[in-house]
Amino acid sequence: MHSFDLTVIAIYLIAITWFGARFRARQRGLKDYFLGGRTAPWWAISLSIVSAETSTLTVIGTPPLAYAGNFEFLQLIFGYLLARIVISVLFLPQYFRGQMYTAYELMRRRFGERIRKLTAGTFLVLRALAEGVRVFAVSIIVATILGTGELISILVIVALTLFYTFEGGMTAVIWTDVAQMFLYVAGAVLSSLIIAHQIPGGWSHAYGVLSGAHKLQVFDFRFSWTAQFFSRNYSFWAGIIGGCFLTTASHGTEQLLVQRLLAAKDQRQSRAALLSSWVVIFFQFALFLWIGALLFVYYTGGHLTPPQPPESMYPRFIWNNLPAGPAWPSPRSWRPGCPT
Repeated sequence: MHSFDLTVIAIYLIAITWFGARFRARQRGLKDYFLGGRTAPWWAISLSIVSAETSTLTVIGTPPLAYAGNFEFLQLIFGYLLARIVISVLFLPQYFRGQMYTAYELMRRRFGERIRKLTAGTFLVLRALAEGVRVFAVSIIVATILGTGELISILVIVALTLFYTFEGGMTAVIWTDVAQMFLYVAGAVLSSLIIAHQIPGGWSHAYGVLSGAHKLQVFDFRFSWTAQFFSRNYSFWAGIIGGCFLTTASHGTEQLLVQRLLAAKDQRQSRAALLSSWVVIFFQFALFLWIGALLFVYYTGGHLTPPQPPESMYPRFIWNNLPAGPAWPSPRSWRPGCPT
């Protein structure tokens, strides 16, 4: 890491915090704070949904799936689509009957105050545990890059996020999600181009190797009741059923994602945001699986030993192979007569 790289990171942290906090001026009531005044466009909510269901674990954990296997993980994403249709038909009409600020107001209307407290409390506990894992994963990368300890990295990440979220409300959350998603997807596209460039023969050679090794397979329609079927990592039927139940729970009942759907202007725009987010999430997973496939060609074709554990493969490639920024000249070199 050169001084230029550290400067870029510092500017980014300051800029994203300032960008989120500046939405404080728009907060005039509960509707503005919790729902962003229902002024966010559907496409911004769509990108925010994808950003919310994506974490560092997705970025570093998806490429090894294609490296060790193929593209069959995408079958799970088709279950995500089925769930979005179910939510659009069954859940969204209920959420948009009246003014709701949280997902659990519907539980209170249907089943009473005790069920509302139970579901809201369960969400808070489970989400705190899940976000703890996510923040810790990010802190490992930040600590590695900046040379700080994990505890300091966690404190910095949490403090900055809490600040702009508290100040800017839901509007800040949505638009910072949009900005950060553009950044990490652009970084993934750039890294895939660099990996392909470092493979002798480029794209055509990589495609030939992957096709010959059956690494581009997406669908597995086989079905049986034997133990061998249930021991497979992914199949079409498991992806459809499991992906549907998983996403119906997370996108249809959890406050983390339902609040974004409630922030849409109306039910039609909320549905558009939810369904279009599937297109984005499909592209995102396909992109990171493609990166894992390219890393397979890069390491096996060059007879190189991939880093271990597998989750460190993609971050290590970025760290070792992407170009670093220039180093700022030392203060001594600024004086007249000193060699630069």
